[in-house]
Amino acid sequence: MGTHIIKMPDIGEGIAEVELVGWHVKPGDEVIEDQTLADVMTDKANVEIPSPVKGRVLALGGEVGQTLAVGAELIRIEVEGAGNVRGEARPAAAPPPREPVREVQAPPPPPPVERPVPVAEDDRPIASPALRRRAWELGVDLKDVKPSGAGGRVLQADLDARVATPGFTRATWARSPGETRDRVSPRTDEEEIRVIGLRRKIAQKMQEAKRRIPHFSYVEEIDVTEIEALRARLNERFGAERARLTLLPFLIRATVAAVRDFPMVNARFDDEAGIITRHGAVHLGVATQTPSGLLVPVLMHAEARDLWSTAAEVARLAEVARAGRATRAELSGSTITITSLGALGGIATTPVINHPEVAIVGVNRIVERPVLRGGLVVARQMMNLSSSFDHRVVDGIDAARFIQAVRGYLESPATMFL
Repeated sequence: MGTHIIKMPDIGEGIAEVELVGWHVKPGDEVIEDQTLADVMTDKANVEIPSPVKGRVLALGGEVGQTLAVGAELIRIEVEGAGNVRGEARPAAAPPPREPVREVQAPPPPPPVERPVPVAEDDRPIASPALRRRAWELGVDLKDVKPSGAGGRVLQADLDARVATPGFTRATWARSPGETRDRVSPRTDEEEIRVIGLRRKIAQKMQEAKRRIPHFSYVEEIDVTEIEALRARLNERFGAERARLTLLPFLIRATVAAVRDFPMVNARFDDEAGIITRHGAVHLGVATQTPSGLLVPVLMHAEARDLWSTAAEVARLAEVARAGRATRAELSGSTITITSLGALGGIATTPVINHPEVAIVGVNRIVERPVLRGGLVVARQMMNLSSSFDHRVVDGIDAARFIQAVRGYLESPATMFL
C-alpha cells in the first residue's frame, strides 16, 4: 500500500488560489476514480475536483472556507501499490482503545417504569408554560391531549399528535381583558453563520464596488402599456411555436438600441491603470437570484440577437446559474448589467454597479394606476427604471439622456426595431 497526494490543480486563467467550499468525502471513506472529492470556488464559479485514483481517504488538506494555493496539498489517499509519495513510511494503524478494567458488580435492579397517568377530568394537565402557550395558539384544550410523559406530563409530541388527528378542530378561547394573540415570550437564541463560498464572494464584490465607485442613481417613470400590449400579441401569435416573451427581452433590446448613442455607459473602467474601455459589443449581465446568492450570467453579443433568441439564452443562463452549473466564461465579461426583482421590485431601488462596469439598469415592478392622457384620466401600466452610474466616467446629463432614450424605445416599441 502507498500514499497518493492530490494537489490543488491549476484551473487556468491565471488563478493562483481558490476557496475550499465543500468536501464530499471524509477520512476513512473509500473513493473510486472520477468521484468528486471537493468543491472549490474561483471568482464566482464552482469547480468540482475529482479523484484520479481509487483508494481510501487518509487526510484532508484544509477546512471549508479555507483558501488554498494552486499546488497545495488537497487530500491524501491510500492506494494499492507505491502511490506518488516516496520515502514516506505508512503510518501504523492505531491499536483499538482498550477497555478499562472495571470491577464486576452485580447489576442494580431496574428502575421502576413510570406509566402514563390518566388525567382526571377536573385536574389541570401537567405541561410546560411554553407548551401551554403553543396549545393556546393552536386552539387545543390540553385536557383532550393524551399524555405520554412521566407522571402524566403532556409532551410536544403529544400536542403534535393531537393536532394531526383527523377531524381535529380548533377551540375558541375567551380572552382576558387586554390579552392579545401577538404577545410572545422573549427570545435569546442566536445563530452564527460562516460567510464562505459564494456568499463571501458576493460580499467582497459589493464592498469593492461601493468602496471604489462613486455611485449616483437616476430614477425615471416609464409607461409600459404599449410594450405590454405588443408582448401579449406576440405571445398569442407565436407563443405555441417559440418561447413566451417576458418584458426582459424588450428591455434588453431597448438598452442595446440606446447604447448606440451613449457608448460611455457600455464600458469598463480600470481605475488602477486609468483606462476606460468602451465596447462596441453589448455583453449584457443579467443579475440572477440563485439558492446560493446573486450571480450575474452574461448574455454575450446582445446586439446581434432577436427577441426570441434573447429570451431563450436568458432562460438558459438563469437555469445553469440556479443549478450551480454556470461556467467561468458564462459569468465573466459583461459590459453593462440589468437587474430586476420582478413582482417584488418596489417603487425604486439603488442598484450596486457590477465592478468594473460603469452602469447598471434596475427594473421595478409594473403597477396599473390612473394617469392623465389628453386631459383624460386613463388607466396605464407604469414602471420605474432605477439605474446607477459611475460618476467618474458617466456625467449626470449623459446618464439622464441614456435612460430617456431607453424610455422612448419602451413607450414607442416600434422604434426599437427600426
